[in-house]
Amino acid sequence: MNIQTADFIQRAPSFQLPALDTAVNPPSAPIAPAVVIPPFGPRIIVGMIGALVAVIMSAVNYYSTDINMGDIQGGFLFGHDEAAWARSLFEVGTVIGMTFAPWCAITFSLRRFCLVMTATMMIIGIMFPFAPNIEVFYALRLLQGMSGGFLTPILLTVALRYCPPQYGLFAFAAYALSSNFGPNMALPAAAWSSDYGGYPWIFWNIVPFSAISIAAVAYGIPKDPLRLDRFKTFDWVGVLAGVPSISALVIAASQCDRLNWLSSPLFCFLLIGGGCLFCFFLVNEWFHPEPIFNLRILARPNFLHSVVGIVALVVIFLGVIEIPIFFLSEMKGYRPTDVAPLALIIALPQLVILPVVSAILNIEKVDCRLIFAIGLGLVAYSCYLATFITSDWIRTDFYFIVALLALGEAMAILPLLMFVVADMAPEEGPYVSAMFNSMKGFASVLIRTLLEGLGHIRTQYHSSIIASELGRNPLAYEERLATLNHHLGSAIGDEGTRADASLEMLAHQVHAQSYTLAIADMYRLLLLLTLAMIVLTGVLPTRVRPPRSAIAR
Repeated sequence: MNIQTADFIQRAPSFQLPALDTAVNPPSAPIAPAVVIPPFGPRIIVGMIGALVAVIMSAVNYYSTDINMGDIQGGFLFGHDEAAWARSLFEVGTVIGMTFAPWCAITFSLRRFCLVMTATMMIIGIMFPFAPNIEVFYALRLLQGMSGGFLTPILLTVALRYCPPQYGLFAFAAYALSSNFGPNMALPAAAWSSDYGGYPWIFWNIVPFSAISIAAVAYGIPKDPLRLDRFKTFDWVGVLAGVPSISALVIAASQCDRLNWLSSPLFCFLLIGGGCLFCFFLVNEWFHPEPIFNLRILARPNFLHSVVGIVALVVIFLGVIEIPIFFLSEMKGYRPTDVAPLALIIALPQLVILPVVSAILNIEKVDCRLIFAIGLGLVAYSCYLATFITSDWIRTDFYFIVALLALGEAMAILPLLMFVVADMAPEEGPYVSAMFNSMKGFASVLIRTLLEGLGHIRTQYHSSIIASELGRNPLAYEERLATLNHHLGSAIGDEGTRADASLEMLAHQVHAQSYTLAIADMYRLLLLLTLAMIVLTGVLPTRVRPPRSAIAR
């Protein structure tokens, strides 16, 4: 450990770094071998960039394959149900990987673990187009989701371990870049793969960047010794209870709308069985000396706020960008190429906004809670503007909304990361990282359930209301049909055919209006969730000072 880092940890115990492999251990843990951290320099920077590229590619792989699932279905000749299960298995692997990644990174060393998981993700991507049947495809999706989930928490661990403390907020910016930049760059990658690169490149678009990441990490990240003695105190009961329970709950959340919720015995089994087993998992974690989830740290206001906040922010951020994509695809028939500019408006400004926000948060007088609230205020205003959506909106009508979101995301995610590590001792880093990232992964599953389930429910509700109004007002119904008949008069000569076409057009208009009203309802829900987070921020967390001020003191 260099002198500057050691001085920082000694003087500022209230601002610790998460997920660090440190020599400070609980009394029951095996004693870690001494590790010398090399001085910060160009070689470390190359390694950090490699880790950043690996995590971004993991996010791109996750979302781009999901966006192009229709093309994948055509290539493999399977239906909607098989595609839904493939998505669920990938999400199961991702959440499980995020849960156990911190422990694995310490045990097998950061460098070795990052290299193996990146290579695994790349090799599986190469193999995908050659999968001989759906069973092999399922297995590859599960393994690739797990390798991507293992990579997600690595970046923050690498950046904060080797980055000098005065640049700690810029390390947060790198992690935030993987959360904001990666998912939004998946849409342009999916557009290029499906429309220009060809079907195999839906899976292969990560290969060149994964190779670059492997080379950079191998060169820049220092070698650490294996710590296989940690298996002696590993929480095996937690694994045996946690893996199946988390898998069951993730599958239940991702399949609930397709299975028709409580009407499905399979959904009820997954929900009840997974919920009971997860409760046993939590009880085991409470009493285990070396738990995967240290539930006691939830008693700290800042960390509790960060756990609640990451779930809310992932739901809000992904929702505000995915809702326009759903709307334009359903109403206007847009392909990924057509909606890619919306994602670029969010992704590209992050390269500038995140460092600027990091510099602002490094100022002693700036309260990160205020920056967090302002960022959420911008997001809330973008949701409010979107509630005025009509069926005539096109891509350009969303530009200002997503531009506000781009600024609000950067201003919200960085303070939230400061709340995560507030008052944390170094040995608590793996617990913090496991809980924070697993909740982040589960929230990404939850948003799709929210959009699909609430979208269907509210669309049916508004459709029934509109149909009832037309039924109670026959004059308006006849007037609408007469107008449609008049417009079709020159195109369809036969009166019976024209009447059928008019009824079909009326049904399409009712569906379009119902779907638009459902989209507005979803924006209202996100608006309420954002406002609730602003109120919670004023009540729960305490002020967290930047590491620069801690060093100065």
